[in-house]
Formats: sequence, structure tokens, C-alpha cells
Amino acid sequence: MLAFVGVDYAMPTAAAVLLIAVYSAANYAGLTSSLLVTAAHIATSSAYAAVSADRHPEQAMDVPANVVISGLLILGAWGIGRAVRSRRLYTAELEDRARRLERANDVEVRAAIAEERSRIARELHDVVAHHVSVMTVQAAGARRALHRDVERTADALEAIEEIGRSALAEMRRVVGVLRAPDGDDRGAQPATLAPQPGLGDLAQLAEQMRDAGLPVDVTVDGEPGAVPVGVDLAAFRVIQEALTNTIKHAGPSTATVHVRYLPSEVHVEVRDDGHGVAAALEGRRTGHGLLGMRERVALYGGTLAAGPRRGGGYEVRAKIPYDGDNGAMSR
Repeated sequence: MLAFVGVDYAMPTAAAVLLIAVYSAANYAGLTSSLLVTAAHIATSSAYAAVSADRHPEQAMDVPANVVISGLLILGAWGIGRAVRSRRLYTAELEDRARRLERANDVEVRAAIAEERSRIARELHDVVAHHVSVMTVQAAGARRALHRDVERTADALEAIEEIGRSALAEMRRVVGVLRAPDGDDRGAQPATLAPQPGLGDLAQLAEQMRDAGLPVDVTVDGEPGAVPVGVDLAAFRVIQEALTNTIKHAGPSTATVHVRYLPSEVHVEVRDDGHGVAAALEGRRTGHGLLGMRERVALYGGTLAAGPRRGGGYEVRAKIPYDGDNGAMSR
């Protein structure tokens, strides 16, 4: 190609055009196509140099050098074009990868937000629904006994007050857990964090239920041992929700709670002998509470079964496995 310049000084424009053509082919065409174009230009340049040498014998000695220089310039233009192409494709790949990563991060963020919302909803339901249900039952009893049994009314109001304080304390604990740890609340003091409830608090829970008018019998077999805190909390929440449902739906009844500790599993069983049609009870008890119980138990690879009992009443059974990887140990 540069032979155009060496042999005939009237051809610099053609040489520049051919260099641009080789560069463009290398930049925008595939490897095979660009190599074919480059080889064709080298062959054409060499042939033209040979023809020009015949026309100008005095320059015949310069033909080999012109052919070599032309070939090197053509290969250089091809190499620059391929380098620019590779850089462009690499940049495009990085941009595409960044877009895909951003989309994947968005999906993960949305999933994390949904999971966190579900966790918060479960915790708030467990805290609020239980206490409000007991307070509602106590308030109804106080209203009925208002003019007949002053002492019973006073006891019910005292229980409502105590349960309300307990609900507020647990709500503060939940808010404290959810509050940003860096204190971005414009000077607000973080809520005091209370320990999570667990199976060790069953006696207090049963006493609350008895105060609300539900006789509860608690039986515990085995020793807690190394039950992780998460499993301990999940088992407690299952019992709490089951007893709360008994108060709300079973009518006059009694309940039994049976906790059984195994070396790598906790079994929980809550039964009541409430009266009423089993199918109706089943329909009324399928809501956020039962869903929350299933989610809590499933989080640790456990199973939960709930349904009417033969002869009346309702039962909830949960099995929650655990090992050393499930978290900190129970208190």
C-alpha cells in the first residue's frame, strides 16, 4: 500500500484510504473477514508496487523495502483496529455485567426486604395479638362482672393493666431490635433491649392464660440442654399463639402444653377441649397466626401440624430440630 507513496508520490490519498479501510474492517468486522480484507490489501499493494517498478525502472531497487513497509503499516492498522474492537467489546461486556449485577442486586434487595417485612410482621403479630387477645377477654369478663362481683372486676382490671405493661415492654423490645444501630434517630435514646422470651418463660405465660380464664396445664419432659435461642423462641411463640387462639376461638375450655426435649429436637404439643364444630374452628383458626407459626418452624427445618381433634377441641404439634450451627444456646 505504501508502495503507492514510494513509487508514485501522487497516491498519498489512496494510501490513507486503504489504511482507514483496513482499520475499519479490523474494528467492526469479524476476525476472519478483517484478515481477508487485510491480506487482499497487502496483495494489492505488492502487485501495484511491482507494476510501478516496471514503469519506473530507476525505482526497482526500492520495491522490496516499499512492500515490507506497506505490509507493516497495513498490519499495524489492522492491529490497532482489533485492539480498539477488543477494548470496545470488553467495555460493553463490563457495562452489561454491571447492569445484570445491578438487576440481581435489586432482586436480592427486594427479597431481603420482603423477608424482613415478614419477620417483622410475625414478631409484631406474636407480641400484639397475644396480649391484645388476653386483654380483650379480661375486659369482657370485667364488663360482665362489673355490677355483680366487684372483686372479680378489680382483678380483671389489674390483669389488663399488667398485660398492657407487658405488651408495651415487648413492643419497646421489638422497636429496639429494629432501630438503626448507629443512632440516626436525631438524638433519641435506643430502646432498652430485653431478653427474647423462651420455653423457660412458660410458667409466666401459663399464669397469664389462667388469669384470662383459660386453665393451662404444662408438662416438660427432658432437659433443655443446648437448645439454640432461635429454636427456643420459635417453640415459645408456637405455644403462645396456640394458647391465644384457644382463648379467642375455643370458648370455655382447658388447655394442656407438653414440651419434650430430645438430643437434637424439641417437640411441642398444645391441646384444648373447646366445644364447637371442628370445621368451623378450623376455618376460624387459619390466618396470619397459623402462617406465622409455620414460617417460624420451617425456618429451622421443622414441621408443624394443626387441626381439630377427634371428639372436639384443637391441637397444634411442632417438631423443631437443632444442632450446633443454629445459633447461640438457650438461656
